[in-house]
Amino acid sequence: MQQHVTDSRGVRHSPWAHVLQAAAALGAGMGVGRFVYTPILPLMHAQVGLSAATGANLATANYVGYLIGALAGTFLPRLVRSPAVLRSCLVVLTVSLAAMPVTHSPGAWLLLRLCAGVASALIFVIAASSLLSHLRDHPAHLPGWAFGGVGAGIALSGLLVLALRAIADWQAAWWASAGLTTLLALPAWFLRPEPAPPSASATPGAERRATGPRTHRWFTALLASYTLEGIGYIIAGTFLVAAIEQSSPGWIGSGAWVLVGLAAIPSSALWAGLGRRWSRPGLLLAALAIQAVGIALPALIGGVAAALISAVLFGATFIGVSTLALATGAHLRFPRAVALLTAGYSVGQILGPLVATPLLHHGYHQALILAAVVVLASAVAAALLRIGFPHHMPTPGHPVARSEPAPGGQPTAIDTARAQAD
Repeated sequence: MQQHVTDSRGVRHSPWAHVLQAAAALGAGMGVGRFVYTPILPLMHAQVGLSAATGANLATANYVGYLIGALAGTFLPRLVRSPAVLRSCLVVLTVSLAAMPVTHSPGAWLLLRLCAGVASALIFVIAASSLLSHLRDHPAHLPGWAFGGVGAGIALSGLLVLALRAIADWQAAWWASAGLTTLLALPAWFLRPEPAPPSASATPGAERRATGPRTHRWFTALLASYTLEGIGYIIAGTFLVAAIEQSSPGWIGSGAWVLVGLAAIPSSALWAGLGRRWSRPGLLLAALAIQAVGIALPALIGGVAAALISAVLFGATFIGVSTLALATGAHLRFPRAVALLTAGYSVGQILGPLVATPLLHHGYHQALILAAVVVLASAVAAALLRIGFPHHMPTPGHPVARSEPAPGGQPTAIDTARAQAD
């Protein structure tokens, strides 16, 4: 029998309806609002004369906005629980995309991408927190499919740009992406955010007993790994299409980006499913190692085959890494884990284009090599996370020894109770 989600008013909802709403929100906020810039960037290079440095600056502005949004979600948790904030962010994001082709001013573009970044971050934190709270007692693959909405947004926006590049210009690509965001915002409009937590006075000290000071060192390693991943993945996520188009026909770059999205759709659910057999820290290490190989391939080998393989490996891991990292943070029951990890990730995304810009004078291949090296460093931090990792956490208010199975023993969206120790 299918379990249902019950809200604070006692109303029962299908978990798959919640998955679809969250997927639409993530598809709009991240898949389109965030990543449509990647396939449009080569068009702006060719048709507007946008320089590589200005293109990197626009990416950085978006990531600064993302950091602002993530920090707002960290320090103002009421924002993450507000349907009005979610809906306002969907509107702001759509308007920012539609306004990009209205001007040719780099300053205006910087401001628009900054606003889009703030909206994207809040949409992501609201949707992720909603999933990890409302689907807490459901199988891990359910929120995994919701995170696949990012891949669906990437694939749909990539197909739009691929189709338009032959018959229209960069302006039409931005307007089409705004239209797609509007369509995705319709089901996302009704997503129920994370409910308010119980009063602290009702369960004094419960969170402190459940988390415990010993989890801090694992969360620190996780935060370091996820921040480094933010640096490495965003370099590839921003410049992969442009790098492929340097040595391949134009449609290969856009086609590879569509492939990234298609590979990302099932990846989160698959990585979450693997978490039922293997530990999340071990899976995180594997995903990062695979991603590093995928990022480096176009720079080291080149050609159509390398580009397509790179797209599949990158798409199959970057959303999975986010899912594994966020679920691991939630498993550790670290306060505001989703918002803190998202903030660290966004700091990495700001640093990524900045450190890559000096390498862009001779193309994008050196930047991809740098990205692969940074992702390998992230994998090293994930390897440290595996040392003595507390796979079995106590239920709040009911401490359980690390060597004992957690109550119930069933894997859930944020619990690794049955994950085997490494």
